[in-house]
Amino acid sequence: MTKPLAPTRLRILDAALDLFGSRGFEGVSLDEIAVSVGVAKQTVLYWFASKDELLRSVVAHTSEELIAAVEAAARNSGEGFSGIEAVVKAVFRPAVRRPALLGLVRELNRLGPDISAVLTAQLGPLVDRAVAWMTNEMQAGRLRRGDPRLTLSLVYATVVGVATEPEALRMFGWEANATGLRRLRAELLAFLRAALAPAAD
Repeated sequence: MTKPLAPTRLRILDAALDLFGSRGFEGVSLDEIAVSVGVAKQTVLYWFASKDELLRSVVAHTSEELIAAVEAAARNSGEGFSGIEAVVKAVFRPAVRRPALLGLVRELNRLGPDISAVLTAQLGPLVDRAVAWMTNEMQAGRLRRGDPRLTLSLVYATVVGVATEPEALRMFGWEANATGLRRLRAELLAFLRAALAPAAD
């Protein structure tokens, strides 16, 4: 069981996520994060030795929260496509509630592989479990047979594309706001249902 975070550490992580996601990693100083939290800069440095360490901790903490939400959705969902639907909604829900998450994903892609590796290491085991679950559902006939890893990569590319290409998506009439995210989620689920739901007898 994960040890609960100290309240001050958690407040610093939350403030850093919002600021990094809205203004970019390089556009935010530790002084500004400290002011946002209402503590001295030395308090931030007590918990995080550097701004780079703070970013890595933000990514790790955010990943842990996403993993917990996805696993809870998977446990409480049914079989077949209802499981897919529950997980997709769990992935989109935090972004709808907290748009800075999309900005954080943009930063991870811009800052390069060293930071992205933190996210990959956190999410890798979750992806492996998802592939195993989809494979089992396909073999049981509850999902149409296909390539689980490719299907999951398409879902991932859709979510990351929302975060990294908002200007390009505007050409297609999509806006990066809560309404736009809900529309995109509905379209993605319709696409996945058509691709994965077994054909009716």
